[in-house]
Amino acid sequence: MKPLLSRLALAVGLAAPVLLAHADDQVKRGEYLARAADCMACHTAPGGAPFAGGLPIVSPFGTIYGTNITPSKAHGIGLYNDDEFFAALTEGKRRDGANLYPAMPYTSYHLMPRADSDAIHAYLKTIEPIERAAPVTRLSFPFNVRLGLMGWNLLYAKDVKLAPGEGKSETFKRGEYMVEVLGHCGECHTPRGLPGAMQQDKRLTGGLLNGYLAPSLLATDLAARGWNQQDLSTFLKHGMSAQGTMFNEMFPVFHNSTQGLSDPDLAAMATYLLGDPAPTAAVLTEVPLDKMSPSAQRGRQDYLNVCAGCHAPNGEGKPHIAVAMRGNTTLRLDDPRNLLRVIEDGIGEQTFTGFERMQPMPGFADKLNQAQLTDLLNYLRQGWGGQSSELAVSDVQKLQADAPPAEHKAH
Repeated sequence: MKPLLSRLALAVGLAAPVLLAHADDQVKRGEYLARAADCMACHTAPGGAPFAGGLPIVSPFGTIYGTNITPSKAHGIGLYNDDEFFAALTEGKRRDGANLYPAMPYTSYHLMPRADSDAIHAYLKTIEPIERAAPVTRLSFPFNVRLGLMGWNLLYAKDVKLAPGEGKSETFKRGEYMVEVLGHCGECHTPRGLPGAMQQDKRLTGGLLNGYLAPSLLATDLAARGWNQQDLSTFLKHGMSAQGTMFNEMFPVFHNSTQGLSDPDLAAMATYLLGDPAPTAAVLTEVPLDKMSPSAQRGRQDYLNVCAGCHAPNGEGKPHIAVAMRGNTTLRLDDPRNLLRVIEDGIGEQTFTGFERMQPMPGFADKLNQAQLTDLLNYLRQGWGGQSSELAVSDVQKLQADAPPAEHKAH
C-alpha cells in the first residue's frame, strides 16, 4: 500500500506545477480578453475603483448603472460560478435568474465561446474585491419590469451573427471576432429602433449616442474619410493618427481597451473593418477660400479668431497641443453634429500612449452665435472636409435642439 501511496503523492506533486501554470495562463488570458471586451469602461465610475460599478449609462429608457463585477460576495460577482457567469455574459441572466438590461452587451457576447468566458471569470476572481454597492438602476414603468425582457430577448438577443468564414483569411476572421463579439462595436455604431434593438439591416452604419454620432464603420465610408489599414491600426493602438484623436465615448475605449491589445489583433480589426483588400483611401485637395461659399468665407475669420491659436492658421495643428484640421475625420463626416458638439462643448485634456498629451480644448458655445457657428462649420467642412454642401443657420438650430442635457454628456 505504501508504494502505491508514494506513487500517487509523486504524481500529484508532479502535476501541481502544471496545473498552477495552466491556471496562471488562464488568468493572463482572461485579463487580455477582459481588456478586449472593454469591461472596465462600463463597470468603473469616474474616479472609482476598477470594476466596482457605478458608471451611469444614459439610455432612452432611463439611466442604467454599471454593476460591481469585483469578487465581492456581498456586492459583486463573488458567488458566481463559471456556469452562472457564462449565462450573465452571453444570455443576460443574473445569478438570481433576473434579466439584465441590454446595456450589458450580451447581444454581442452571446457568440463568445465558453473558454473565453471562463478565462475572463478566472481573471476577475483575482482582482481586489470592492465592498461597495453600485447605485441601483430604477427605470420608470414599464421599463422597470425585467420580466418583460423575456420577450425582447426572444426577438433580439441573438440577432448578431458572424458571416460565413469560407474564403476568408484567419486574420479577417480574428478581426471579425474582435470587432463584432469582444469589442461589441456594433452596439454603438449601429442605429437602434423603437424597442432599443440594433437595426441589423443597417449594421455598423452609425448610431447616435448622447448627442454625438458614432460614425459608420463600413469599409467604403471609412475609406471615404481617408482611412487605410495602417492608420486605423495606429488609431486604435495610440488613440491618434493623421485623421485626429480619440475623443468623447471612444476615449475610454482607447484608454481601457484598445491601447492594450496586441499589434496582430489590432491589424486584424482593421483588416475586418476595411476588408481584404481594402478600398483606396480618399485623398482630399484643399479648397481655396475664393472657391468656397460666402458663408464659409466669412467663417475663415471666425476660425482665425477662436481656432487658429491652437490648430494653426493653415490648419496644420500643433504637436502635443491640437490636432490638424487637414485630413481630420470629423470634418469629413456628412453629418456635422460631432463637429458642432466639439466646438460648443470642447474636449478635456487627454493622455495618449507614451508621453503624448493633448491640451484641453475650451468650448465656444458662449462665444459664437448661431450665424458664426454656421459660418465656421461651413469653412471647416468645405476647406478641409471635402464637403460641398452648405449648412444653413436652421440646420445648426436643429442640431442644438437635439443636444442632450449637460448631465447626459460624456465625461
